Amino acid sequence: MNVSHRELVSATSAGRLAAVTGASGFIGRHLVKALSDAGWRTRLLLRSEPDEAQWRDVRPQVVAGSLGDAAALSRLVDGADVVFHLAGLIKAARQADFFRVNRDASETLAQTTRQIAPAAHFIAVSSLAAREPLLSDYAASKRAGEVAVLDSLGDRATVLRPPAVYGPGDRETLLFFQLARLRRVPLLGGPDARIAMMHVRDLVRLLANLATAKPSGKVLCAADARPEGYRWDELLGAAARAVGNPSPRFIQAPQSLLTGAALLGDIARLMGSASMLSSQKLRELRHPDWSVPTDQLAQPAGWAPEFDLDAGFSDAVGWYRETKWLAA
Repeated sequence: MNVSHRELVSATSAGRLAAVTGASGFIGRHLVKALSDAGWRTRLLLRSEPDEAQWRDVRPQVVAGSLGDAAALSRLVDGADVVFHLAGLIKAARQADFFRVNRDASETLAQTTRQIAPAAHFIAVSSLAAREPLLSDYAASKRAGEVAVLDSLGDRATVLRPPAVYGPGDRETLLFFQLARLRRVPLLGGPDARIAMMHVRDLVRLLANLATAKPSGKVLCAADARPEGYRWDELLGAAARAVGNPSPRFIQAPQSLLTGAALLGDIARLMGSASMLSSQKLRELRHPDWSVPTDQLAQPAGWAPEFDLDAGFSDAVGWYRETKWLAA
């Protein structure tokens, strides 16, 4: 008898409880749905009342509170079979803010899990940026968070570093498609740079599979079927095809322009305002090697990426246009 992958996952997860931080974020929203589809009960840590329309088909339990609320964290993980930690800062005005959330809160949640739900599999969703902690405060704080989790939980934890993740609902990679509409498409990195990519639905299916796997006690990575990554012209060429610009002319983005834009972000940070674009973020963006070695890939049984770059970008653009984030 043939049994589908979804049926196999559901058979091992039915009725079990997954606790999730960061559920209101881009990846988190997709993950909660994927877990529900696989038969998991879900419990979410949310700062505010949930959007009923968003969670109508999922019906999660909700714990009101934040990562800084010790009692809320205890309620979140109590009785959980798996804890997914996705919450974190991707922009902040100060280094201390990055470390307070990405390191200290991760450590607190891990220690709470060890005390309240010691048998739970703790899955920390980090970032490939953590591989290069000298590039930015963000990257350094994500690496520190990984260390804190593994020091607290050892082989009860798995750390996963996704690459650049895109798909419906993502505001960060929307820039790729906005640039790809231009007659002259600027390349943001050098000709030898490589960037690994992953569609969000492939990532959350991977996470759902890891939830039923044995904890690794290691740092693993994720990527689509090309973990070696894509050149910038390949990446923006696929984005151009997705937006209906089949013959773009590529140009190297002037370094002076990128540096000037990053300087504005640096000034904003000095004035206490968090900015996505800064000199540190530019160093991340222009880093030449965001590929993923195959021996570091998480490859649980029964999982394989479904989206190549063309199919994934087409899916993202369809959503952007439907929601009016991108003009038709």
